Amino acid sequence: MEPRAPASAFPATDPVDAVDAVDAVTTAAAVRRFLTIGFGAAGTIALTGLCAVAVAGGAGIALALAYAALAATLVAVFSIRRVVAAVAGIEADLLEARQAYDRARLDARMDPLTGLGNHRAFQEELVRQVADAARQRRPLSLAMIDLDDLKRLNDTEGHAAGDQLLATVGRLIRATNRASDRAFRIGGDEFALLLPASDGETAYGTVRRLLASATGGHPVLRDTQRFSFSAGISTCPLPSSDGVRLTHHADAALYWAKRHGRTDIQIFDPARHGAVDDERSTEELAAAVAHVASTRALRPVYQPIISLITGHPVGFEGLVRPAPDSGFPNAQSLFTAAEIADRIVELDMAAIETIAARVGPLPSGTYLSLNLSPRSLETEQFHVGELIGILRRHGLEPGQVVVELTEREAIEDLSRLKGNLERVRAAGMRIAADDVGAGNAGLRLLSEIAFDIVKIDLSLVQRGLLHDSSLAVLRGLREMARRSGATVVAEGVETPEQLVALRRLGITAAQGYLLGRPAERAVATTVDLATIASMSNLDEGAIAS
Repeated sequence: MEPRAPASAFPATDPVDAVDAVDAVTTAAAVRRFLTIGFGAAGTIALTGLCAVAVAGGAGIALALAYAALAATLVAVFSIRRVVAAVAGIEADLLEARQAYDRARLDARMDPLTGLGNHRAFQEELVRQVADAARQRRPLSLAMIDLDDLKRLNDTEGHAAGDQLLATVGRLIRATNRASDRAFRIGGDEFALLLPASDGETAYGTVRRLLASATGGHPVLRDTQRFSFSAGISTCPLPSSDGVRLTHHADAALYWAKRHGRTDIQIFDPARHGAVDDERSTEELAAAVAHVASTRALRPVYQPIISLITGHPVGFEGLVRPAPDSGFPNAQSLFTAAEIADRIVELDMAAIETIAARVGPLPSGTYLSLNLSPRSLETEQFHVGELIGILRRHGLEPGQVVVELTEREAIEDLSRLKGNLERVRAAGMRIAADDVGAGNAGLRLLSEIAFDIVKIDLSLVQRGLLHDSSLAVLRGLREMARRSGATVVAEGVETPEQLVALRRLGITAAQGYLLGRPAERAVATTVDLATIASMSNLDEGAIAS
């Protein structure tokens, strides 16, 4: 918490403003003191002159003038000494005020728990270092760091243990940083490192050594203080042309690392992490997401999930697109903003309400699949009763619904998530693991949670069906699902060859543009699988089950 001056002392709420007020008050007092001394000296000289005149009346004009001159000289000497002493006092007062100013300025920019700079200091230093890097034509890298387990530690061992971990992080960063590097704690479990004269690879090495020290031990750590983190790095001037883009790009790389299993370091790559064009602050993003959720500035679409045995739809995945005037160009940018701004539960519920309100009566024998972020299922804000209420308000029963848990989200509170999923299942809904195969988190979840449906990520379907390594993953997922009694659904099917390969592997359901594009209504249209398969150029023996 930043220090604040007592309200009775200074109306300024900023400690730096308060010290400026101290400067003003001190200076005014010193000037008053100086003027008082000056007027005192003048009065003494005048009194001496009067004495001289009095003496002149009895002892002669010459003697009186000589006495007056001598007296005036003596008074002037003593007055000057008093003035010099007063000036010294003024200088001492100003020095004390300046020291107080410097202390307040430092306190206003320091995180007291870690001893690192705070968010305000980061913003100021970022501006300065970007300008320095441009002037000196040298690179500047920014590493955004997020601790992996602080929330779990706070929940299981209490906030005192969490504070102890944060203090440990601060000690380790200070012990391992170069003298030119600057470190900041910018949020609850978020840190930033400004690394001047460092390109992306140099910054990666710096952060990798920090991670190795955090996980493997360092003299400033005790055995019980080891920790891990995820990090994103970007560099100015390329690919980040200014400070705003530098921050957004490093954040994008960080969120990718967190969503793909954590304890990872990513250097920003537009092709992998997506271009980050939204330059709004976190507060502005939070307000924009809240507006979309409250006004339902969303458009629902429904993509069919097709049986690869009969060609009939077995379900529909409900998706949302932001309205044209929502301030977001696509769903990915909207949900990414919700994650950054911590408004994902609000947006998830608004999306479900929108999808349920427009779907109408489902075709016989089909289900409606709804996406929920692990962030929603991990929070105390999620209540299964609210979800059931939304469904029944729009004529849907829990037995008609599948809740999809996206695999790309790293899980922070598995116990709470499992508890909420058990309540979802107890209410009659089925549970699907979404995007399995895109990272590690979903594979871990398959061993922790009994899913009814396993959805294979489109990256495995579109890029790897004819590669041995991808086929091995697909076969392994298929066998794991079969042993648990789950149905396998392949996502992103776009070519006849992919369709044929999936059928040969024994995958029984799929979705993708080849089988049906997202539409405004959930319409039961049968797909002619035989005709599509006849268009394939896949060799008869290319895929073996």
